[in-house]
Amino acid sequence: MMTKRIKVLQLQPDYNVKEHDFADLAEQIVKALPAERYEVVAAFLRGKPQQGEPVSRAGRSVYFEFSDKQLKGLRLQAMWQLYRFCRAQRFDVVICNRFKPVNMLLQLNRWLKVPLCIGIAHGFGEYERYYRRFQVKYLIDHAWRFVGVSPAVRQYLLECNCGFSAQNTLAITNAIDIAQAESLQFSRDEARRLLGVDLQVRLLGTFGRLVPIKGHVYLLRAFARLKDVHPQVQLAIIGKGREEPRLRAEVDRLGLQGRVHLLGFRENALQYVRAFDIWTMPSLAEGLGLALLEGMSGHLPVVASNVPAMLPLIQGAGGLAVPPADVDALTAALADYLRLSDQQLKERGEQAYAYLCANHDIEAFRQKYLRLIDEALKETRTSP
Repeated sequence: MMTKRIKVLQLQPDYNVKEHDFADLAEQIVKALPAERYEVVAAFLRGKPQQGEPVSRAGRSVYFEFSDKQLKGLRLQAMWQLYRFCRAQRFDVVICNRFKPVNMLLQLNRWLKVPLCIGIAHGFGEYERYYRRFQVKYLIDHAWRFVGVSPAVRQYLLECNCGFSAQNTLAITNAIDIAQAESLQFSRDEARRLLGVDLQVRLLGTFGRLVPIKGHVYLLRAFARLKDVHPQVQLAIIGKGREEPRLRAEVDRLGLQGRVHLLGFRENALQYVRAFDIWTMPSLAEGLGLALLEGMSGHLPVVASNVPAMLPLIQGAGGLAVPPADVDALTAALADYLRLSDQQLKERGEQAYAYLCANHDIEAFRQKYLRLIDEALKETRTSP
């Protein structure tokens, strides 16, 4: 006799499925749930794939295509549609990624009575507003479990003092599929040829969104202090965003033309990670910083900001941690690495890679989510 499968809804704010899922938290959770036991539906509040774009590996995908306006304020129309959908489907588990889906399900589950709801917090600041804390404290019940993507994010939730507790809140540190990530990476020389970077220089840099919180302007200023001492060193940043005009102006102001490469958006940026010799992340804040793990997957030594979510990773990887927005400290850290020989840099990179394999293995990540769902379902179904 076939056992009825557990019905799981994974709700995300935006369609953002990538061709390669090595660092996609939601898709890795889908992979964690055996198809013979779980029936998984992926739902997205905004957006949908265009022709030829990838879809979730979940058994079914649903695209609500709500507008930004429909997801602001009371969101009555969006709430009603989501309620009707969940009521008709009778899910056993709803996994909510980021604040908006969590907020909507906290309200709706007063009537839906889904046995298990899991809210995943990816960063800091989501519960800074008083009314959000008040609402969460009022609505959290025995059906809810919460996950911080790093111990620092979990600690942030606990310190909000609004219903998150040691019993209902845990940390499951983000991971990446290391084998898949490495299989995508070009060799050092091929990556540089594709990026148009000199094969002979030492290259430091990173990739990611060009937004102020990533701290790229401080990296430019630190590099400006080193460029004359290390004429064979260049800097490259892969990514796009609203900060790009400011960064280009800063390159001109600091006289870094020809030494700094703002390379724009590149599909599957991880392919180019081995073009770099030193990986940098000067972020002002991070929930975890997947790009840090991606740099380690390229066997690169790391320099990054000592924000709470990243400091244990940097230390574990044998990297150099600096205070955010501290140009003096960032300059000194980069100088320390640039004084090393090629062999010494390679050894630092191998240390970072070994740490990644030992502490951010994707199979361990999947098993933690599977265990959370299995154990929490048993608890919630026996609770009064």
